[in-house]
Amino acid sequence: MSSPALEQLLQIMAQLRDPQGGCPWDREQTFATIAPHTLEEAYEVLDAIEQGDTAQLCDELGDLLFQVVFLARIAQEAGQFDFDAVAARIVDKLLRRHPHVFGAAAFIDSAQGQSQSWESLKAVERAAKGADSLLADVPMALPALSRAAKLGRRAARPGFDWSHASQAREKVNEELAELDAAIASGNALAIDEELGDLLHATTSWARHLGIDAEASLRAANRKFELRFRAMETLAVQRGIALESLSPSGWDGLWNEVKKLTPG
Repeated sequence: MSSPALEQLLQIMAQLRDPQGGCPWDREQTFATIAPHTLEEAYEVLDAIEQGDTAQLCDELGDLLFQVVFLARIAQEAGQFDFDAVAARIVDKLLRRHPHVFGAAAFIDSAQGQSQSWESLKAVERAAKGADSLLADVPMALPALSRAAKLGRRAARPGFDWSHASQAREKVNEELAELDAAIASGNALAIDEELGDLLHATTSWARHLGIDAEASLRAANRKFELRFRAMETLAVQRGIALESLSPSGWDGLWNEVKKLTPG
């Protein structure tokens, strides 16, 4: 059954891109210019989910869907593919990757079993595409922490991993010591490299602890912002210029707002 709203959205997109009467801004867009907007909308969907705001989630999902429609329309105009082809591709992929639901494969009764089956099927697909590495299709555009975690998970499949979280923690200690040594040497390039190694090791430790490092850092960012805003509010209430605070003054204000904010 087709959706009247979706059909209308596709028609609106075609009209926006119409060379004779469309929107000048929409007509000028390309894959490259739309991509940052698509990424931004995806993050706004994530933000709505994390805030537990279902009304906002509905709005943001619509914005994200529009990005898909927009990109598909650009491709259609170039004779490459259209929205139906996009939908057909994902339908085919879902059917192919769920043989236990839509095919004759044995029933899978756990999320872990499904994940293992999913990864096996994706490995077959990568091989069919001629991929020369387990890491071949890890997107370069992922946020760095997310990509580090995904690279770690992929490398762990054949056994390149620690057995326990404590071993990953030891690697963090090792990288921290190497960063300290680089700082002592004053070598800016070495400091940069060792800091990257430390962050990468931290994502491995988080993975072994069952923590999404990217989500954890987002939560820490929100907490920092909440507390800093609280400090700004207190400073205004007390007639204090933040720029005039001494280090001990900052510490006192920070410790005060920590008692007033969660986390």
